[in-house]
Amino acid sequence: MNFSKKAQRIMFALWLLFVPPGTLFMYLYSPVKPGDWEGYWAFLLLALLSSIFPFFLAGTTFVLVIWVQIAIFLKFGILAELISMQICMIPLSYHLKISRDSLYKYFFNSFMFFSVSILSGALVISLGYEIGSVNISDIIVYGSIFAISYLLINHLVLYIREYLCDMNPLYLSKDFYWEFACLFITLPFGLSLYLFENIIGATALWLLGLPLISISLLIRMYSDSEKVNADLNKASEFGHQLAERMTSTEILDLFLRRLSDMFPFDAGYIVDDVNNEFYILRAREDGENRELEYAHEDIKFSLAGKGYEKGEPILYNKQSEWTHLKPPFLANDMQSVMCVPIYRNQRIEGVLILAARQKFAFESYQLKIVHLLCSYFAVSLEKARYVKEAVEKSEICELTKIYNYRYLDKQLKLDMHRLNNGAFKTVSLIMMDIDKFKGVNDTYGHHSGNIILQEFANIIKEEIGSSGTVARYGGEEFVIILPNYSKLQAMNVAEQLRRKVEQTPFMVPLDLGKVSREEIIFITASIGVSTAPEDSDEGMSLLRNADRALYIGAKQAGRNRVAEYVK
Repeated sequence: MNFSKKAQRIMFALWLLFVPPGTLFMYLYSPVKPGDWEGYWAFLLLALLSSIFPFFLAGTTFVLVIWVQIAIFLKFGILAELISMQICMIPLSYHLKISRDSLYKYFFNSFMFFSVSILSGALVISLGYEIGSVNISDIIVYGSIFAISYLLINHLVLYIREYLCDMNPLYLSKDFYWEFACLFITLPFGLSLYLFENIIGATALWLLGLPLISISLLIRMYSDSEKVNADLNKASEFGHQLAERMTSTEILDLFLRRLSDMFPFDAGYIVDDVNNEFYILRAREDGENRELEYAHEDIKFSLAGKGYEKGEPILYNKQSEWTHLKPPFLANDMQSVMCVPIYRNQRIEGVLILAARQKFAFESYQLKIVHLLCSYFAVSLEKARYVKEAVEKSEICELTKIYNYRYLDKQLKLDMHRLNNGAFKTVSLIMMDIDKFKGVNDTYGHHSGNIILQEFANIIKEEIGSSGTVARYGGEEFVIILPNYSKLQAMNVAEQLRRKVEQTPFMVPLDLGKVSREEIIFITASIGVSTAPEDSDEGMSLLRNADRALYIGAKQAGRNRVAEYVK
C-alpha cells in the first residue's frame, strides 16, 4: 500500500501534534500516577514478549498483545496502557521492516494506537469503571467493552485514512473478521490475567503468559511453513508457465514480471554472459521494463560479477553489506539485494539481481526459491532455443537455405494483415521461374540443377538483402515479398534481378558423359509482379496474380522478361 508524499507528511504531522503533547497531558492529569504502578514492569515485559512473535495467517498479520493490554488497562489505567502500547511499537516496527523511507508507517501506527488507547479507555471509564476494581462482573463487562472498542476504533482509524487517500476501503474486511476471532479467543486470557494477578501476584503472568506466548511461537512457525509451502506452490506453477512459453522473448518478459508478483523487489536485472562479456539482457524497475547498457568492466567488478564468480546465491540485507560492490545499474536508495546465478547445462550463463528499497526485504528461504526458479528459467530458455531451431529448420529449404513455402505463406498473411491495418501502404510480390530448367536437368544432371538452384537463390538474397522476404515457392520457382514497394519499384527490382541472372555465369559439373568436366552455362528467368492493394487485398490472390503475370505476360511472350499483372 503506497501513500503519496503529502499523505506521509500529514501522518507525521498528526503524530507530532497529538502523541508527544497528548502523552504529556495524560501524565500530568492521570488519576493513577506511575508511582502507583506496582508490578507494572512485569506486565510490560509480558507485553513486549507477546509483541516479539507476530504470525501470518490467511493473509493477515497477528500480534497477540491485546490480551496483556486489557489487563494493564484494568489494573493501571489509560496512561499505563498507552505507554505499554507505544513501547511495544518498537519490536512491531522491526517485524514490519520499517526503513527510513517507510518511517511514516511508524508515526501513523503510533498515532493510531495512541488514539485507540485514549478513546477506548475514556469510553470505559465514562461508563463507570473504576481502575483496579476486583468486582468480577465489572471486570468481565468493562474489560470486554475495552477490547471490542479497541478493535472497532482501530479499524475505524484505518478506514478513515484509506478513505481520505481514495483507496476504496472496506470496513468489515477479511482482516476485521480474523482479528475479531483472535480477540474472541484471547479476551478470556486477558481477563483471567488481571484476576489471577490480583489473587496470586506476578506468578499469574508466567502461568498464563508463557503458554500463550509458546502458542504464538508455534503458530508463527506453522504460518512460516505455510508461507514457504504457498511460495513453493507458486514457484511450481511459475515453472509450468515458463515451460509453456515457446520463445525466448516470452520467457524473458514473463520471468521478471511473475517474480515481481511473488517477491517484494523494486528492481530486477538479468545479467548475461556472452563470450566472456557481461551485458544486461533484461531490466525491470518499479514495474516497468527498461533498456540499459553498461560497460563489461563496470558489471564484472560489481556484486553481479562476484555472484557469477562465486556461483552461489548471495543475500544482502542492507546497503552497507554491498556498497563496495555497487553495480552501476543499482539506484542509490536500494537496500536489500539478491544475487542468484543462472545455470544452464551445469555452466553459469548469467546472474539474476533483485533489489528492494527496504532493509531485510527478502527471507533466506526466498533466496532458495529464486534459485530454483532460475533453474526453471534456464531450462525454459534452452528449450525455446531448440524449438526455435526446429521451427527455423522446418521453414528453411534444405537445398537453397532460404525460406520455404511454409514460411512464405505465414509471412504473406502477416504482411497483408499489416497492409490492411495501415502499417504498410503497399505490398508487392515478385514470382520468378528459371527458364527451360528441365532442359538443364536433362543435359547436365540433377546435381548440376541443384547447384544452379542454390546459386540462383544466392543471387536473389544478395540483391534483396533485408528489404523483403525471399522464399522458394517450389521446384524452380521463387517468390519475393516487398513491403512498402509500389508496382513500379517492384518492376525495377525485378528487372535488375532478370539482368543479374542473365549476366551471371553458372559453373556446373557435366557428369552425364564418359568424362566428367565442368562447364559454364547461362540461364534466364521469367518474372511476374503483382501489388496490393492495387491488384488484390488478399494474399493468395496476390500470389496467383503474380503467377498469372509470369506465365501469360512473360513465359508466353518469349521468356526472359518481366511482366506486371493487369486486370
